Amino acid sequence: MTDMTSGRPDADTASGYRSRAYAARVARRNRSEFWLKSLGLASILVAFGFLALMLGSLVSTGYKAATQTHVTLDVPLPADRLKEGDLFGSNWRGIVQDAVAATLPGLEGPALREAVGILSNGAQFMIRDRVVANPQLVGSTLTVTVPVSDPFDQLHKGLIDRATPEANRRVNDRQIALFDQLADAGRITSPINWGILTNADSRFPELAGLRGAITGTVWLLLTCFAICFPIGIGAAIYLEEFAPRNRLNDFIEVNINNLAAVPSVVFGLLALAVFLNWFGLPRGAPFVGGLTLALMSLPTIIIATRAALKAVPPSIREAALGMGASRQQVVFHHVLPLAMPGILTGTIIAMAQAIGETAPLLLIGMNAFITAVPEGAFSAATTLPTQIFIWADSPERGFVSRTSAAILILLAVLVMMNALAIYLRNRFERRW
Repeated sequence: MTDMTSGRPDADTASGYRSRAYAARVARRNRSEFWLKSLGLASILVAFGFLALMLGSLVSTGYKAATQTHVTLDVPLPADRLKEGDLFGSNWRGIVQDAVAATLPGLEGPALREAVGILSNGAQFMIRDRVVANPQLVGSTLTVTVPVSDPFDQLHKGLIDRATPEANRRVNDRQIALFDQLADAGRITSPINWGILTNADSRFPELAGLRGAITGTVWLLLTCFAICFPIGIGAAIYLEEFAPRNRLNDFIEVNINNLAAVPSVVFGLLALAVFLNWFGLPRGAPFVGGLTLALMSLPTIIIATRAALKAVPPSIREAALGMGASRQQVVFHHVLPLAMPGILTGTIIAMAQAIGETAPLLLIGMNAFITAVPEGAFSAATTLPTQIFIWADSPERGFVSRTSAAILILLAVLVMMNALAIYLRNRFERRW
């Protein structure tokens, strides 16, 4: 190749001579490579920046839910105030009011009612349950630690500004003074809020927890796994190992690939029409949610299983057939065990995708206000995503931090499931 202006060779590698045109082209290529690398690095930095922004926002809001403000009370339990043989029917609110009056002497009327309002509405039921579980406490004084109501929890955590005009605060000056009096007496504490994991949902933020949602999620995933895992693997084995290559099977394969890209809300509409309206299955049950997510996860599992089966070298099949094994023995004794790591990885990824779905579960009624922990797959329940949706839609400020904490818990579950998939792939994967 020659330089058209000088007629000299463009690049003489033997003599080391480089023309100006050649040097310009090399410089242009180097600049292009530099800008390509810079754009790639910038894209990664932007992605990590948004991820850090999201996690930072969740942590800065959700860490408030890691603790819960409690107050310690000495509760007298006189026998004449409790109904013998009917402890549930006793006036437990009056018992709590007497305990507050004894703790903050000199209060009566509206002032006493405001002092009682410092405690959570669930305090009376916590005391009742303690006494019902141990009736021998009747006639004694019970020392209990119960949550404060949400406004005072926000006050203690600094989310309510004391300098705000009284008309614009959820607590008035007298209530703040009473709360400070309890704090000065050493009765206010902020222990770790295990209730967010052990309590069921409640309309009171200080009592609300994720136990019901976690239990519902477990039942839903068990149902989904029990249905889509064997069916998905069976369909993949047939299509990859036994199905003849014809137009019908090609049509089936194309539709399986298309189903993997169908929006999840479509599966929710299908479940609403078929499982609820036609079959009459219970609304909001984890079993119905598991069926819905199983339909959504099946294409992913089938595609992943077929890819894992294809990755097994043909020599394995040929060697087994050469030794006299039947096609069934080849598949189930040789090919399937070697493909199982890839199958498990694809299944876990499909389950991780299913656990984060919300739209199809909303359509089948798994967003109801459920205060009881589900006892089985056919009990009404919520899941982690739908519980997050419910709390995010609540006007109570106390649910803001709990929503962020629930999102962090859900993200932690997803990260663990994906980490398990990566571990299984690296631990059992064979390279041919």
